Amino acid sequence: MKNFPRTNIETQLLKSRNKRQSEDLFLKEIEAIFNENELRNEAILKKLENNDKKSTSNSLNFNLLESNRIFHISDIQKICIDYRLRFLSSSYFKAEITFEAIMAIRKLENDHSTSLSGFRIIAPARLFKLENADDPLLMAPMGNDYYYLVHKWGNDLHPFRKLLMWPFKQLENFIFSMFLLSLAITYLIPQEIFAHGGQQSTTEFLMILFFVFKWIGGLAIFYGFKKGKNFSESIWDSKYYNA
Repeated sequence: MKNFPRTNIETQLLKSRNKRQSEDLFLKEIEAIFNENELRNEAILKKLENNDKKSTSNSLNFNLLESNRIFHISDIQKICIDYRLRFLSSSYFKAEITFEAIMAIRKLENDHSTSLSGFRIIAPARLFKLENADDPLLMAPMGNDYYYLVHKWGNDLHPFRKLLMWPFKQLENFIFSMFLLSLAITYLIPQEIFAHGGQQSTTEFLMILFFVFKWIGGLAIFYGFKKGKNFSESIWDSKYYNA
């Protein structure tokens, strides 16, 4: 047995392949496959960048769908408002569409024998090219206000984002937050500054609270008008920066 060389599987594979077709023909075949893949990837990316905003549904095989990827517009709206996110057409997305997202689209199209369109993305406003008036989720419309989660990439949101964005959810939340901040600032003001005899009365405390609240409210209104800010319940699906 010492006189017989060991079998190299790689060498045997090459021999088998070269018998089937010449190396030049094989390389041309591989090049054609890669070119076809590249063209399809570019076509998908172009579809995402020039998304058909009027598309409301895609033809998907219900038996192949994953139930944990199907979401109604009401669920999307709630999450966007709670975390101050936008749900907009992929054509407004200015960050990079990852290769994995393109592959996820291709896989879904292959599995369902269809061509997807009408893509929308859930992401913070800073990731969109908004017109002037930490984790994207790529969604495809299914019809009847349902969307299918195609792919998610990037980092997760900050664990306190929902709490930090709570004041901007709606007007009532904002007023209540300003009141709590005013109350905290009023408590921090030394009593001897405004109180007679060093002891502050309830009336004096309420008057100081009222003026602090007006001061904070004035700053908030000035900043809001200057920056064109609005509450989350009004902007979650708006394409305008100052909607």
